[in-house]
Amino acid sequence: MLHVNMGRTGLQVSRLCLGTMTFGIQCDESTSFAILDAAAEAGITFLDTADVYPLGGRGEEAGLTEEIVGRWLKGRRDDVIVATKCFGAMSRRRWDRGGSRKHILDAVEGSLRRLGTDYIDLYQLHGDDPRTPLDETLAAFDHLVTSGKVRYVGCSNYSAWRLARAIGRSEVRDLVRYDCVQPRYNLLFRAFERDLFPLCVEEGVGVIPYNPLAGGFLTGKHHPGDPTADTRFTLGTAAGRYQDRYWHEQMFATVEELARLAGEADMTLAQLAVAWCLAQPAITSPIIGASKPQQLADAVAAVETPLDGDLLARLDELTRPYRLADVDR
Repeated sequence: MLHVNMGRTGLQVSRLCLGTMTFGIQCDESTSFAILDAAAEAGITFLDTADVYPLGGRGEEAGLTEEIVGRWLKGRRDDVIVATKCFGAMSRRRWDRGGSRKHILDAVEGSLRRLGTDYIDLYQLHGDDPRTPLDETLAAFDHLVTSGKVRYVGCSNYSAWRLARAIGRSEVRDLVRYDCVQPRYNLLFRAFERDLFPLCVEEGVGVIPYNPLAGGFLTGKHHPGDPTADTRFTLGTAAGRYQDRYWHEQMFATVEELARLAGEADMTLAQLAVAWCLAQPAITSPIIGASKPQQLADAVAAVETPLDGDLLARLDELTRPYRLADVDR
């Protein structure tokens, strides 16, 4: 498995990052362990989770994913880079969410306990909190790095202007800065190529995009009509979000064309989608999720199969309209 630097930092991370939000609802603990074992065998040393996971839960399950990851980490902590996130509501108390100093300092203790570790390699704010001054959020992260509980900090679901503002405040205040951003990105959602990615390249911010397979939509297994059962498109609180993002006639037509191009290249559609993501200059490590260990194979193969210039140009032309989306995440 190839490893690359995360943005401007000296931290080496594997070219693929294993996302774990399926652990706890879509996957029981034994299946989750099997996925983690398969990732480790493939050389994936970068794990991403969040305190609010698993995906599709209604709140009471929050923390379950970190607990599963923590049990797997026993005896393996030094072999992986662990990333987690805070921001989402962890209780009904109004202060148990967001980017305030109180919530960040409380949340990190919960994540450290659930993960069974005394430090987090990459700690990220899971969303933008307009109600909290950036200076307060960044100062809280700075404290965590200084105290040794966190090594690097990043953000997720940030717009380009907010990331630029955060970097500026870090420079002015001499505070730790975001060295990584986690946006949604795939062949069917390319909006961040217009502003966020150029900023990241200019400033040396690593990009670890989620949804490179569009929640499984870019595997070609879905068909028009009612959403496919036992997938993210029917999963609890996540179902509506994924249907709104991808369950559209135009996207089904695009996937059909993408599948044809994948066939011509002697690749699976999933392999093609991940290889395309890896080919984009701003990208550090796409976050690959799975509900079965064997689903990792296409992503691992994509690292070893770079796309040629002609195919990249055809993919760019086919999916260029998806650069025009105007949503936050």
